[in-house]
Parts: sequence; C-alpha cells; structure tokens
Amino acid sequence: MSDNPGRGSIGEVAHTMEVAGRLRPPTRASDEELRDRLRVLPPDFARSDQALASFLIDLRELADRRIGLRPYDVQLQAAAAMLRGVSVEMATGEGKTLVGALVATGLVLGGHRVHVLGANDYLARRDADWMGPLLRAVGISVEAVTSAADQTTRRAAYRAEVTYVPVSEAGFDTLRDRLRLDPADLVGIGHDAAIVDEADAVLLDEARVPLVLAGEDARRAGTDTELAVFVASLAAGTDYTVDPDRRTLHLTEAGLRRVEQRFAVADLFGADADLLTRVHVALYAEELLRRDVDYVLDRGRVRLVSRSRGRVEALQRWPDGLQAAVEAKERLAPSAGVQILDQLLISDLIGRYGRVVGMSATLLPAAEELYELYRIRCAAVGPNRACIRRDEPDRLGRSADERDTAAVGLVADLHRSDQPVLVATQSVAESDRFGSLLAAAGLTPAVLNAKNDAEEAAVIAHAGRPGQITVSTQMAGRGTDIRLADGVAELGGLCVVGLGRFPSHRLDLQLRGRAGRQGDPGRSVYFVSPDDDLVVENGDAPAGELDDAGLRALVEHSQRAAEARQQDLRRLSARYGRLLATQRDQFLELRHAVLTADRGLDELQLLIPDRMACLVDQIGDQPLRRSVRVVVLSSLDRRWSEHLAYVTELREGIHLRALAREDPLYEFNRLVQAAYAPLIDRACAEAAGLVERAPVRDGGLDLDAVELYRPGATWTYMVTDDHFGSEWERIGRFALRHLR
Repeated sequence: MSDNPGRGSIGEVAHTMEVAGRLRPPTRASDEELRDRLRVLPPDFARSDQALASFLIDLRELADRRIGLRPYDVQLQAAAAMLRGVSVEMATGEGKTLVGALVATGLVLGGHRVHVLGANDYLARRDADWMGPLLRAVGISVEAVTSAADQTTRRAAYRAEVTYVPVSEAGFDTLRDRLRLDPADLVGIGHDAAIVDEADAVLLDEARVPLVLAGEDARRAGTDTELAVFVASLAAGTDYTVDPDRRTLHLTEAGLRRVEQRFAVADLFGADADLLTRVHVALYAEELLRRDVDYVLDRGRVRLVSRSRGRVEALQRWPDGLQAAVEAKERLAPSAGVQILDQLLISDLIGRYGRVVGMSATLLPAAEELYELYRIRCAAVGPNRACIRRDEPDRLGRSADERDTAAVGLVADLHRSDQPVLVATQSVAESDRFGSLLAAAGLTPAVLNAKNDAEEAAVIAHAGRPGQITVSTQMAGRGTDIRLADGVAELGGLCVVGLGRFPSHRLDLQLRGRAGRQGDPGRSVYFVSPDDDLVVENGDAPAGELDDAGLRALVEHSQRAAEARQQDLRRLSARYGRLLATQRDQFLELRHAVLTADRGLDELQLLIPDRMACLVDQIGDQPLRRSVRVVVLSSLDRRWSEHLAYVTELREGIHLRALAREDPLYEFNRLVQAAYAPLIDRACAEAAGLVERAPVRDGGLDLDAVELYRPGATWTYMVTDDHFGSEWERIGRFALRHLR
C-alpha cells in the first residue's frame, strides 16, 4: 500500500493471477460447467487471491465464448482490484466496459445488486446489450434504464441484478420515489453497489451539480425584457466592473445611480433590494454568459453547454432568475416558472450506495481528493500494449492569433502527409471559428460541437481515416474510441492538437488519450498563449513581455490555480451541504414511515383523536388510512419544498455575513437548523387541520374540497452549478478572499 491514503495496490493480486494463469491449462469445461463453477464460490473469494484468480480466469473463458472478447491480463488485474474495493485508472481504449461487466458479475455473485453508472442513454443501452450475453451466461439478469423508459420499464430494470443506467437517471428516479403517494408507485431503485464509469468526472467535476425535481409554478414564470434592455445600455468600467476572472461583476456608484434614476427608487439596499438583485442577475446574463460558449439557441430555446463535456445538456438549466434573464436577453418566450420540490447532488447520490468503485483514464491525479471526499482508493493498471504516443511540449504563441496561425500551419502540414488530426477547442464558438480558419486555408474539417452532437457517431467513426481533420469541443466522457483506418499507423497515427490548456490537467490527459490507444502510434501537442481563457481568468497578469520559460510557467500556474479553486469550492460545498443532507435523511425516514406504515395515522390520532375516531365510524379504517397518508405526505412535501426555497435564498447572501465579522458557515447552519426545527410539527398540524375540514363523501374524505398541496406538472432537470452567478461560486470566492 502506498503512503498516500488515496492510493491502493494491486501488485499482490496481479502476481497471484499470473501464476494461476501459467499453471492452469486451457479449460475444456462446457459453458454450463463454467457457469456452475463460477456460481459456487467461497463467500470470501474476493479476499482469497487464489479463489479470485480462478474466478476471473473462468470468467475470461466465458467472455471469449459468449461475446467474442477475451480479457487481457491487465483487464483481469483491474477487475481484481475493483472487487477488492480499489478503483482503477485504465488508459483510454483499454476496455473499461468489459472490466465493468467482470466486476458486476463478481459483485452479484457476492450478494450485491449492481448499478453500472455511465454518462448517457447511449452508453447505458449499448453496454447492456453488449455485455448482456456474458452476464446472462452466468445466470445474472441485466437491464438498462434510459431517459425514454416509462415507469413500468424502470421498475422492472431496477429489479434486475445488474442495471446499466446514466448517473442522472439514477438520481432522477431517486427523487421521483421521494414524492410518491402510494407505495405501489415506487420504482424501487435501491442503492446497494455502484460501478462508476468516468469516475473522476462524476465524483469531482459533476459532484456539485444538483439534480432537481420541480413543479410548475405560474407565479415564477416570465422574463423582464425591459430590464434586459436597460442593462445592455450600461457601460463596462463606468457603470459596472468585472472581476479579472470574469466570474462576477459589481455595479459602481455611477451604475447604482443609473438604476435608481431609471426605476425611480430610493433604497436599493433596503426596500428595493429585490430590484438590485434582479439587475445583477440580468447583468450577469448580458455580460458574462456568452452565446455559443455557455449556451446555444435551438428552436427558440436556450440550451446549456456542458463545460466539461462540450455538449448540449438537454436536462440542464440555470436557476430561475438567471434562466429568465438569458431568455430576456435573447428576446425569447419565457419558459415555465419552477418550484423546486426536492433536489439531490450527484455526490449525495453516490454517497447513498453501500459500495462504490470506479474506473477512468485519469484517476490518479485525483486520488487524494477522492479519498478525502469519498474514502475511495485508487490504483493504476498498465496498458495491455505499451503506449508509444509522443506527447510534445506546448507550442507557444504571443497572442491568440499567433497561436491559431501556428496551429493551422501544423494541421495543414499533417494533412499534406495524410495523417489524421483531432483539434480540441473549449467552446462551440471557438470550434466554429477555428473550423472557419481551416476552411480559409483550403482545408475541409468536420466540426463536432454542441450544435451538431447528434452527428457524433458518424464524425468519430471517420476521425481516424487518412487525411481526416476533426475539430471538436472537449472529448471527455463521449464513450467512443477513435480507431485508425488501415495504413494510418504507418503515417504516424492520430495527432491530437489542443487549443489552449483545459482548466484541469485531467482533461488535458483525457484529450491526449484519444491518440495512441492499444499501442497505436500517435502524437499530441497543445498550443497556448497569454490570451487563453485559462490564463486570463486564473493567471497573474505579467508586468512585461514574457520569454518562453515565463509563458510556460504562467500557463502551468494558471492551471494549478484553476484546479485549486475548484477543489476549494468542492470542499466548501461539502461543508455547507452537510447539515441539509442530515435534515433530508431525517425527513425522508419520516416520510417513508408515513408512506409504508401508519406513522401519519399515529400522529393525527394524537392531534385530533375525536375527529379520527369519528371518521373511522363513518368511512372505515382502510379508506381513512389511505386518505390520511395522502394528506400527511402532501403537507410534508409542501413544508420541505418551502424549506429548500428558504435555504436557497439564504445561501445567496450568506457570504455578506463576513462583513459583520460573522462566520458565514456558522450563521448558515444556525439559521438552517432554526428553520428546520418546527417543520415536522407544522406539517402535521397542517395535515390535522385539513382532515378536520375535509367533508366525507362517497365513503372517503373529499380532499378536493380542501387546499391539499400537490404540484401540477412535474419534471426533472439539472442546475448547472459552475456558471457565473452560481451561489457556491459567490460563497467560495468571497470566503476564500476574505476569510483566509
């Protein structure tokens, strides 16, 4: 074991499996004999080196027969490590899908029900279909859940022993089950064991993304076009200032006066503070959210672009005010207003599983943080064939234009020799712009970005052909390998070109990993300049002209600063989320008791015993139990939704407590605890009042005659948390700046 608590070791198990493989002759057992041998295992096989090695060697034979894939030794080593609870780093193209199936088999035979958590619908369906014959050959049931699945399909899928499901869908089904009024409606997702693909992206980069279950709220709908026109007239530097990292802005005294004059108000920090908040949000939308960078317009709708994946996130939106402000900026019809019924952070979803292991091409750089936040240990498994890709030093430009000119020149040179090129950019606008530069140079690139990601499979299928030029936004988590066409290896393989370093070194490595898969030749190079967003937003402006060494150091420093800020924000987010998570667990425990037992009936019999006794004689015990369950659950859900709204509003301004020499975290926890303390009692009292007022009709309580709380249409979405104006960004920046 390494001195680093986040690092695991697989050396001993790997050696045992190698010895077992050499000593054991090729099996002549039938499929049925292999299956029986696999299913009759000692309970501690994952702790016994010899039993684990024998299990995996038999499973390799079955995989070869049933799906035509014979796991390499390194894949067996990776599976062994994961069955021992160690997450693994495997290079791109080394067969993580098969490893996941081997691990799922071992976990099921060890008594677990397994969710294989992936990035999207396509991968969930593909992997379930691909690996299904192997799992079923061992007698294991396997299903997939996608966003298109209805409730019946989902319920059946979660009853399978292995379920392939996107992370977001697992979260949304968890949320939907929290709002059920009848136990028969539960899909019963369960959270036993999880295998997480692209684990560092899910557990770190996306961990703070809230998955939201919302109801329509007409009171919150609408956009303020007048306000959008006004903020567009404000002058940067005069009416407002933008922080160097372009993540927040502030009205100046002159700007505040313009707001007061335009809207005829006198106290922007008192009675009219709501107007000031709306002005700031509108200004965020106008100045800091950029079309074709942070979002695209698609058929009259604003669609967000994932910063880490470079693709449209169909299920994401900003919080209501910012969403409406962007719609007003673009002069679009307003989307429906939202009332949050419940929400779940991806990190909290993962935390609900009793056993979690993951795999990714870039785990080790994140090992310490993964151990700190999740107690997950990581280890690296070497490639089946040595990587011979050449990773070249960064090429430097004194400006973005000089950087791009040099990059176009390299692409043209490679194209003349028929070597395929993948150019990675960091936004839709940049991919379109660089594609135009290549076209102006007489080249014909295929451009893959959030505007045309439906064409992804076809574009990627051609990316390894001779002379092919592909321009793409970030490639992480796309789940598709670039395979070289015949003769391309002799040309040098795929060349990956990055325009500017990414905000995380792990993303840089993921991009480089698109070349040189499975021992193929390849090369990678980044072009950087002091104008890159990474440097502008995170680097210290140089006093004079930089030499080459100085520019390289500035780029490296900027990337480290970006990574450090994100780590700080994740830690801060975890600290602010602990109390609410505890309250949610307490609330859900009570709600489950009301849903599945008689807890609600017991509470009301204490509060209104005479009315309850009377109702039993009028309408009978069982109908009364059903009515009481609905009333109590509805009252609990209303109070919880109100509590979430209060916590969200509190979080928006809690950082200002530091100005009064108060600890924002302490004050936040104090106020959240005070708000939650009477929640259950108030919900029960409300339910009692409804039951007392509800008339008896047709053998039951007429709940339509009272103000029973139920949301209208409900839907799920993801709130993007890492855009300008996010409350966690504001809390983090303020706290890190003023409280250190």
